[in-house]
Amino acid sequence: MDLLAHLEAFVATVDETSFSRAADRLGIAQPLLSRRIKTLEARFGGLLFDRSRRQVATTELGMLLLPHARDVLDRAQRLDQVARSAQRSQARSVGVPADCAPAALAQVIRAGAERGTTLGVRELPPVEREARLADGTLAYALLRVPPEHAAHRVPLGLATAPPLDARPSADARRGRPVHLEDLRPRRTGAASGAASGARNVPLPILTLTEDDVPYARDRLARAAARSGLPEQLVRPGGPAATALAETLAGRAVLLCGEPFARRHGADWAPLADASLHRGYDVRATPRQRGGDVPRWLSEVLAAAAGAATVARAARRPESPDTNTRLAAHG
Repeated sequence: MDLLAHLEAFVATVDETSFSRAADRLGIAQPLLSRRIKTLEARFGGLLFDRSRRQVATTELGMLLLPHARDVLDRAQRLDQVARSAQRSQARSVGVPADCAPAALAQVIRAGAERGTTLGVRELPPVEREARLADGTLAYALLRVPPEHAAHRVPLGLATAPPLDARPSADARRGRPVHLEDLRPRRTGAASGAASGARNVPLPILTLTEDDVPYARDRLARAAARSGLPEQLVRPGGPAATALAETLAGRAVLLCGEPFARRHGADWAPLADASLHRGYDVRATPRQRGGDVPRWLSEVLAAAAGAATVARAARRPESPDTNTRLAAHG
């Protein structure tokens, strides 16, 4: 039985001292109210009302149960109020990449607050963002898609250790695109009577968890093979802190976005092959008002992922040219 509806019938009858007035108050037919009272009496094992008098009187059992019935109804009402308040506050979880800058994520949270929406950002790997969006755990998420089909594109490039001499060279060209073939092993010199010299071993190219998606892995592997790079040269970098440490120590180069590289003191140059860049779509769970994404939310999330940094390529001079350093490493 619907306990709350039956308790409402009981309390209304006590208050009105009349079955007919209690039924009118609840907006139901009197026979239905009477049945609910009888069902409660059967459940509690005794009469709640003395029907032998002209005016309905509450029995001792009824008076004993009345404060508990009121308490149950009050608690149910408060529960409904909390639920409605939570809906009005529009608290929403948003899945974002793990390499977003805290300041950029703060902009996302503030943008929601300005529009009456409480946003909670959750840093998750790409596969998990997609899964949590599908099961409704997330209201919105930045999902990885091929850049040619994406609403937002984030240039990827190679981060390298900054030079010990921070003074820029006269011919430094910041942001000069890097071709993977520039990283091929180079001859160190020809021995006497030999047709060719020994090859240097190039630095490994480390990738972040954000780029551990099937299409991105396959594209990078094919591009590396076409460029004549050893198959084992490109490998996952593990935790971001470890990959950064290897990069800043000059033992590797890191595939990442420009904001991530600059934030941690690395030099950076974009990859010339745009098909290797990141692509993002901002999507909503189907349970979220039919899957619609507010335009303002799409814009601030794209900016947090680095899609708004494409035009920043010529703002700051770079110390010695990135391609020159990569070639020097072999």
